[in-house]
Amino acid sequence: MPLPRPDDLTSLVLRVDFDDDTAWHALRTALDALDGGPHATWVSDPRYEGVGIPELMREDNAADEHEQLTHLFLADAHAMAGAEHSLLALDLYDEPGRTFRVPARWFAEISADLSIANLDFEDYADSADASGVFRGFGDGCG
Repeated sequence: MPLPRPDDLTSLVLRVDFDDDTAWHALRTALDALDGGPHATWVSDPRYEGVGIPELMREDNAADEHEQLTHLFLADAHAMAGAEHSLLALDLYDEPGRTFRVPARWFAEISADLSIANLDFEDYADSADASGVFRGFGDGCG
C-alpha cells in the first residue's frame, strides 16, 4: 500500500481513524480555515484504517528514492477527539519514527516550513512540550 504523494507545497494528512466522519470533517474545517492557503493533501482511504508508524515507515522505505516522503501527519483517534485537533507529525527522513503532536493552530506554519525545508522536523520536535505537543517556540518566534 504505497503512500500517496502530497500536492506541491503541502503536507500529507493521512486519516487512520474512521470511527467518526463528523470529527474528520471538523478537523478538516479547522485546518482549512488557517490563513487561506492550501497546506494539506487530505487522504481518507479506508485501506489506511488503523495503520501504525512501523507500517508507514516500511511503505515509505519501499518507495523509489524520489517518491519517499520526508514527513506526514496522521489524523488518528487523538486528533479526531481533541478540541485542538492535534495531528501526529511523523518524521520519515532524518529520524524516521520520531513524532510530536501539532494542534490545528500551528499546522499551516509547520506544514509550510517542512514543505520548503525552511525548518527541519527536529526544530519543531525539539520544541515540543513535555507531553510531546508543539505549542510555539519558546524564544518568541512562531
